[in-house]
Amino acid sequence: MDTEGDTGGTRREAATSAVGCLTAVLGALAGFAAWLPYGRRGLDGGFEGEINANVLWLGLPVMALGGAVAALAVFTVVRGRWRPALGLAAALVGLAAFGSGFEVLAGPRSLQDCGTPC
Repeated sequence: MDTEGDTGGTRREAATSAVGCLTAVLGALAGFAAWLPYGRRGLDGGFEGEINANVLWLGLPVMALGGAVAALAVFTVVRGRWRPALGLAAALVGLAAFGSGFEVLAGPRSLQDCGTPC
């Protein structure tokens, strides 16, 4: 049976979990908002309709997931939990390495400077 003190702890955990979920959703939305200028440039404006599908298929998930992970890392630091925050920071570094390795925010090749022959 639940006691009076146990109910308060359960409510606090539920409120903390709800705030954590809201933080993750807001972080993902911030990542999506940061992706929009790159997404527009990568999907439109190429020579003869050229697009870079990596901007959509890789860039959007990386940016949304990165925003959620960054927001959760800040949330865990604010709560004083350093080990989960370090794990989330490592995941964020991994996402950044993946994103730059696959150039997930690069525009179409025709929009990039090709040097002196052009």
